[in-house]
Amino acid sequence: MQEKPQTFDTAMTAWQQWQNTPWGRLRYTQAEANLARHLDGLGNTPLRVLDLGGGDGGDAIRLAVKGCHVTIADYAPAMLASAEQRAAEAGVADRVSCVEADATDPPATLAGRSGYDLVLSHNLLQYLPDLKPALAAAVGLVRPGGLFSIIAINRHSEPLNLAIRQNDPAAACAALDTYFARTLTFGTKMTLRTAEEVDTVLSELGCPVIAHYGISSVCHYMTDDERKHDPAFFAELEQLEMAVADQPPYMHTARFFHLLGRKQHD
Repeated sequence: MQEKPQTFDTAMTAWQQWQNTPWGRLRYTQAEANLARHLDGLGNTPLRVLDLGGGDGGDAIRLAVKGCHVTIADYAPAMLASAEQRAAEAGVADRVSCVEADATDPPATLAGRSGYDLVLSHNLLQYLPDLKPALAAAVGLVRPGGLFSIIAINRHSEPLNLAIRQNDPAAACAALDTYFARTLTFGTKMTLRTAEEVDTVLSELGCPVIAHYGISSVCHYMTDDERKHDPAFFAELEQLEMAVADQPPYMHTARFFHLLGRKQHD
């Protein structure tokens, strides 16, 4: 089950403040750029997209602006209400549908007969204790030949986060041997995974990974947050992030991993 909606509703202000920071915007900009490399090959127009745990539409609205028809499934009513408002403000209300549903156990009616061209699971996995059932539920909603996109906090990044961002080498050392952390925004425990772990499960589910990107490979570890608000400096930083997004070793230590899998035909 997802976190109870009142937890997320209470944290909405903090969440939206994070989205509006330079590093929050970077997360969405990089995800959009990564997806853009692969959408043309899907063929259908307009693309049918399902955003599981899509919250207030940070990813979905961008895709709707590009012409996709997007369904947002989320457990928190206030998040969905915010998504509807954002869709209206962006002029894409006719291309965005919101469904109150548990993203880990979505109703079969969401998929219809053919499934979706693209299913997103962005910033959801770390809140789910069971990896394979969550991925199986999502992959089951992708049409054969369609894409599954997953973004999650990278477990490899947590020791670096603690050592560099929080100046706590002892905690960083302890994090080498744990899968758990806490999110300050939502005040909940997170279960952290690596891209390699998710890659293995997706292959078992018939949706092998075709692309691996890192998001916030550099920005997250720069402690001078104030400078990131300088437009000229941040433009250079964003250019750097785009350049290293699919380059080892940077993608392996990025704060977020972004994987795209293609569902195989039966």
